[in-house]
Amino acid sequence: MSGILERWPGWPVLPDLFGWVESGFPGAHGAPVLHGIRVEEHFTDGTYLLRAELPGIDPAQDVEITVAEGVLTVRAERAEKTEEKHRTEFRYGTFARSVRLPGGARGDEATAEYKDGVLTITVPVPEQKAGTRTIPVRTG
Repeated sequence: MSGILERWPGWPVLPDLFGWVESGFPGAHGAPVLHGIRVEEHFTDGTYLLRAELPGIDPAQDVEITVAEGVLTVRAERAEKTEEKHRTEFRYGTFARSVRLPGGARGDEATAEYKDGVLTITVPVPEQKAGTRTIPVRTG
């Protein structure tokens, strides 16, 4: 993006394209905006690991993590603390993300830790034994 602005210095500065994708086009929302949360997820040693990017929040007061019917949901809120007019690219409001847990995940045993703006949720996933079962066919 900076290459475009350097070549054509008369162009107005446009919002970041990724920001448009996350929040929609400016003026398109009549209600408060629900922002997405960027996440990383992977399996490690029989556990499902979800890392959520949530900088600048107080995890004890502003984060809610729930598990219902195999879906893990993270909700957070960041309030803007200033009332004066200023330019900001920070996002304020409600952030949410839901992900389907892998089969067999023990959501009731999930743990969460917040460090350096990253929320890490660990969910145990016991190894399921894939057994073969022969099904008899009845006749008549």
